[in-house]
Amino acid sequence: MGDIMFENKKIFVLGMARSGYAVAKLLSHYHNKILVTDGKEQDQNHVKELEKLGVDVVITPDPLSLLDETYNYVVKNPGIRFDHPICIKAKELKIPVINEVEVAYNLLPKDVHIISITGSNGKTTTTTLIYEILKESGLPVHLGGNIGIPLSELTKEVKSGDILVLEISGHQQHDFVNFKSEIVVMTNLSPVHLDFFGDYETYKKNKSIILKDCVLAILNKNNEDVLQVSKDVKHKYYFGDNGDCRLESGVIYYHDKPCVKTEDIKIKGEHNYENIMAAILVSKEFGVSDTCITNVLKKFGGVEHRIELVREVNGRTFYNDSKSTNCTSTITALKTFKTPVILLLGGLDRGHSFDDLIPYMKHVKLVISFGQTGMRIKDWCRNNNYPVVMTDSLEQAVLEAYHESAKGDTILLSPACASWDQFKDFEQRGKIYKEIVERIGE
Repeated sequence: MGDIMFENKKIFVLGMARSGYAVAKLLSHYHNKILVTDGKEQDQNHVKELEKLGVDVVITPDPLSLLDETYNYVVKNPGIRFDHPICIKAKELKIPVINEVEVAYNLLPKDVHIISITGSNGKTTTTTLIYEILKESGLPVHLGGNIGIPLSELTKEVKSGDILVLEISGHQQHDFVNFKSEIVVMTNLSPVHLDFFGDYETYKKNKSIILKDCVLAILNKNNEDVLQVSKDVKHKYYFGDNGDCRLESGVIYYHDKPCVKTEDIKIKGEHNYENIMAAILVSKEFGVSDTCITNVLKKFGGVEHRIELVREVNGRTFYNDSKSTNCTSTITALKTFKTPVILLLGGLDRGHSFDDLIPYMKHVKLVISFGQTGMRIKDWCRNNNYPVVMTDSLEQAVLEAYHESAKGDTILLSPACASWDQFKDFEQRGKIYKEIVERIGE
């Protein structure tokens, strides 16, 4: 495509938030006429900044009348469904619908190394680990994508030959045209985001788009669905049982050579060892030493909001796992603990079942439900004979959990639901949870 694509064009940005704001700023430097629209009020500083750059910002619940055949592109926020009226109208008008990552990709130097990490769970931890290991080894590396810094925000810093480590969601992949990765990591696949994609087959198809044309795929050998969607990929390495990177008797091996001992790894748990093995396979492609990998793993304490230790209060240990927005993630958290658990469960109601949790509830002594799904979780617990207390808010849930706990208990926020019923995002939910926990016992 080349950067000429985005010069002197008329561009419709659907959805502002973090990525719409970043892409509008980027495009404003290429003499484009840009309209950004969103149904919700936005950060006024961001709005003013865009307007100073000549960008039109229109807050309206009905943006359809704003789109006409004079636009060259619609740049859609990844969280907006592809059957949105604007997307349907754009298709009718033969206007390409792309996203912020696709735009930024076309404005990068052509010889950058792109490592994309996708999958249902473990993306953020794996992405962060790869970045930290490459950074430790002194390589010119940048971190971004779905992890918090939009690619559009990074483009101005990226130089020829640099390495980009990007977390990529299925929502983002749906609108890719030219975007390609040198290395793709697929951590695992499980049925999540079905309210967005409609069914698991469509979800898997979307997640596998990124495997097309990659130079090397790094894949989870223990996940059947990953093996299925990647069968046509020519060059691939596996992590997991009998893989190119495997765990055996407390040692992680890279191509049959010992690389790191689990006793030297700060974060524990089978899911984390899988993430680490994926990170090792990527790092070795860039010639990183075992010493450098071990140095990072000795101090890396995990990512915020993912089975994150908050504090201990009077013998009760609080963990923040706000990033668990589906049952698969919550199962990972539940498998981590052997102590009695008080589980905080609830959030946006997507109509999903909680039955997948049943085999992993043996250490859960009490469920505290909250949010939009509060009543449905209460009914589910009663039908399955799990003790439950329903609350209205996260604060009530935390205080109730503390009140009902005993020394040696783990109090775990792992909601198995999205956060948007009561919070802006899972990060805000996790931060508020930590603030509440910090106030306990004051």
